[in-house]
Amino acid sequence: MTGGTIITPPEDRPSSLWRDAWRRLRRNRLAVAGLVVLAVLVFVAAFGPWLTPYDFLSQNLDARNLPPSLGHPFGTDDLGRDVLSRVIYGARTAFLVAVLVTVVAVLIGVVLGAIAGFYGGRFDKALMWVTDMTMSVPQLLLVVVINASLKQPISLWMETRYMETLNPIYRNSAIIDFVLVFGSMALISWPPYARLVRAQVLSIRNRPYVTAARALGLTNRIILTRYVMPNAVGPLIVAISAGLGTAMVLESAFSFLGIGVNPPTPSWGNMISDGLRVWTNYPHLLLAPAAVLAVVTVAFNFLGDGLNDALNPKGQK
Repeated sequence: MTGGTIITPPEDRPSSLWRDAWRRLRRNRLAVAGLVVLAVLVFVAAFGPWLTPYDFLSQNLDARNLPPSLGHPFGTDDLGRDVLSRVIYGARTAFLVAVLVTVVAVLIGVVLGAIAGFYGGRFDKALMWVTDMTMSVPQLLLVVVINASLKQPISLWMETRYMETLNPIYRNSAIIDFVLVFGSMALISWPPYARLVRAQVLSIRNRPYVTAARALGLTNRIILTRYVMPNAVGPLIVAISAGLGTAMVLESAFSFLGIGVNPPTPSWGNMISDGLRVWTNYPHLLLAPAAVLAVVTVAFNFLGDGLNDALNPKGQK
């Protein structure tokens, strides 16, 4: 007590779910390691063009397929391009695709799942039918169909716009690749979020505090946004952390198969595809992007497991 003011010791101050979760997360060394790796990924994705020792498109035919060295820590490829520079720039591609796809998928899943779980009825049944149908179709097949169906019409539209405006942006094929990757991956990624949110809302909507809010005359929109969804966000955060890693792996897999981001835009997937053809003679072309992708994926898994333990009330001590 100082000057009539009582100072509460930090350990005696009121706690909260998020403060307790952060405290438990910090005690999980693997989760912290995953968080550090992902922080490095965000930094590299944001400042990649200023971090690369060489231009990722710069070719030097006199320095083709060089092994790792001080001048080229990850070696060079068959066109003499620095592999480290391409891996760094590929981090931007992977992170951009993962974030945008996850954001779109989460928005669709949260809106549809919350409405279906809160109101039920025919909309709930229709949504479950759509999610079951979407999840029953193989992801690769759906993405191939979307790319095969839409790539040519989009290319023709962009070529027409270029002839009308002479704007060089319409000649950038990377835009088509990104649009198709974002769209197709978002279409296959939203159902799990919708099912998760629906299940959470179903378990929350009849709890006493929700019933009390209804008795006070609050509208369904207010009840859903202020009382139901905030209590369903914990498992959703865990799912998002896992979904980011899944989206990154999917993008690399589709690029590996030639239906994602295509060269010359660097992507870990198309770099792995190129390296796989010559890995017996030049293993560094395969190992460099594959190792980086593996480390980032494991980091996402560690962080997801740590968030699950931190936000799980049963894990409180």
